[in-house]
Amino acid sequence: MSSKGDLQNWVGAALTAFSLATNLEALKSARIAHFGDKSPLAQASRSLGSLPAQERAAAGKIIGEAKEQVAAALTLRNHELELERDASTLLEEVVDVTLSAARSHRGGLHPLTILTNEISDFFMGQGYGIEEGPELESEWLNFDALNMPADHPARSMQDTFFVDPPQAHLVLRTHTSPVQIRTMLEKQPPIYVICPGRTFRADELDATHTPVFHQVEGLVVDRGISMAHLKGTLDLFAQKMFGGQAQTRLRPSFFPFTEPSAEVDVFFNGRWIEWGGCGMVNPKVLIAAGVDPMQYSGFAFGMGLERTLMVRHGITDMHDIVEGDIRFSRAFGIGL
Repeated sequence: MSSKGDLQNWVGAALTAFSLATNLEALKSARIAHFGDKSPLAQASRSLGSLPAQERAAAGKIIGEAKEQVAAALTLRNHELELERDASTLLEEVVDVTLSAARSHRGGLHPLTILTNEISDFFMGQGYGIEEGPELESEWLNFDALNMPADHPARSMQDTFFVDPPQAHLVLRTHTSPVQIRTMLEKQPPIYVICPGRTFRADELDATHTPVFHQVEGLVVDRGISMAHLKGTLDLFAQKMFGGQAQTRLRPSFFPFTEPSAEVDVFFNGRWIEWGGCGMVNPKVLIAAGVDPMQYSGFAFGMGLERTLMVRHGITDMHDIVEGDIRFSRAFGIGL
């Protein structure tokens, strides 16, 4: 057993080493040397077992007091050094909030994509489904099933991109209406869907036309569907696109796939603007898709997304939409 004088020397050496430690790493080394498993205090504590029973309690008390004194000094110094470290870190890692932030261009969705998502969300909220189809389409689905005879002007090379070889009877779809036919062939009424997508026509790119454009078409097939349902749907759609004060009107027109047919105008910014086409689904189209027109009726409508975007945001040139200039997208708060 070590003497009381030895214990006092060991405690003094530990306190001195702790006070001289200038950082937490140095304090860790001092703790291992003076308070670790191989330190003199630890060895003295282990030697208690070799003492006579009558001396063990008194010696244990002395060693315990020494260890408590060293532990208290270690805790105090550790706290002091942690405070010093934290203060130093605050000074060294200070952030100058007056500096301009480093900014980089972020990617973003094109305004047409955002508009498509907005329309899809609106109609899904009304209980509609979203249907999509291939852009390379069969001539039968693109024309014949939609009551467009072989001599219809829309089927000419001047309007349609036909794909070689001609005997394959494939075209780049001129509208998203083939998706409506596919939906009626695959599903039984009631049917409530919209069909957004990219379409192709042999137009020159100018301020108001583009050979590649986007549409959203709607189709409802159910029992007892009337023009009143169509008008109510278009009113809600217009108000979503152009604000709560927007109004719609229907002008008689002709489309092979609807009967009766109408052009849709929307009143926006103090004037009537042509927006799209609509009508009751022609019974011949229902029959081609395997739907009994004696039991079911339906309506359909279609709007160009580019036109909707141009009207809503006052865009006057189609080139701005299709040429991919990031300055155009930034005007919509995208990619800043």
